[in-house]
Order: sequence, then structure tokens, then C-alpha cells
Amino acid sequence: MQENKFLVPFAIVVAGGLIAGAIYFGTGTSATYVPGQSTTQTFKIAPVTEKDHYRGSRSAELVIIEYSDTECPWCKVFHNTMLEVLRSYGNRVAWVYRHVPYHSLAPKEAEATECAAELGGNQSFWNYVDKLFETTNSNDSLDSAELPKIALAIGLDLEAFNQCLSSGRHSELVKENLQDFIKFKMGTPYSVILTKDGTQTIINGAEPLATVKAKIDSLLK
Repeated sequence: MQENKFLVPFAIVVAGGLIAGAIYFGTGTSATYVPGQSTTQTFKIAPVTEKDHYRGSRSAELVIIEYSDTECPWCKVFHNTMLEVLRSYGNRVAWVYRHVPYHSLAPKEAEATECAAELGGNQSFWNYVDKLFETTNSNDSLDSAELPKIALAIGLDLEAFNQCLSSGRHSELVKENLQDFIKFKMGTPYSVILTKDGTQTIINGAEPLATVKAKIDSLLK
């Protein structure tokens, strides 16, 4: 109950941010990246470690760290953008996913992705996240009965998955991810492009693919 008291006021703020985001990104062409504009991160994010869910080459020139909520509609949009980024840049760009489950159904869904990782490794985590975003219509619309169906669809042991999810053993990890991010008072999606020399460039919200590519291209040598 204490956790709900903490999250509800912030959820209201985030909901307002989503409405603003809908106005800003609604056409898919409103955000324009101007070369030379300030996009430098102003706060320190947690460094990427072996514990992170990593997609792409470990020797990639750039790593995009995304903070995402599986029931956030703009996260669903940006997930497809990131899939296209990886297709476009190959081993030059990698992707790290971190949980920020603001929506009420998102914490359990985040736990489900962690169960997928526990049972099938890193690739199963990404397969599960891809399928979850493909399945949900966002804004707490996904029936929880779909979670084991997604597990089955990506080849996980259903009994083991259900046992993992019902145990709640990944709930603390998900809460830690949320606590690490919530202090920044940002909405989702929120992403940071990290170079090998430590330069951090923000992707604020579901910026269009062309905008994201312009930022990436300005950083690649």
C-alpha cells in the first residue's frame, strides 16, 4: 500500500507527460534534430554492466540505454524505432533495456520479461519484450492471461514460467530499476546514447526514426 501511495502522484505527472507527448509526437514529424543543438545528458546514469539486458555487439561504438514501460503507448512506438535502428546500423549500435513500470500492469509484465531471461537467457528476454510490445495495445490493456501465452509462443517451459511469475522473485529487481530512474522525474520512453568516451546524448520521448538517426550519425566516426 505504501508503494501505491508513492507511485500514484508520480503516475499523474507521467500521465500529463504522455498527453504532452501525444501532442508533440502525434504527427511523427514534429521533432526535428538540429546539428549542434544541446543534447548532452545532465545527470549521471548507472553504467552498463553484465547484468543489463544487452542487444547487439559488446564492441559497438554506441550503446543506447532505454528506460521503458511495457504499457506506455509511446514506448511501443519507440520499440519499433529501436528495432529499425539495429537493422540500420548493425554492430555499430547496441541497445540496453531498463524497466520503468509506471503503468499499473507494467511491474508484473516486467517481472515476466525477467522470468523469460531466467529461463531462456538474454535472447529470450528480448524475444519476450518484442512479443509483449507486439501484443499489447498499451495503457494497461493487456490481459494478464496473455503473459504465459507469450512465454509459450517464444518457446519457454510454461510450468516453469508460471512458477517464476507467481513467486514474485524478480519484483525487487523491477522496483530497483524504477527507483533508480524515478528520481530524475522523467517520463517514458527516455533514452541515452552513450559513446565509448562517455559522452551522453539524450533521446527524449518517442523521437522519430529520422531524428534518432541524425543523433547517431553525428556521433559515429
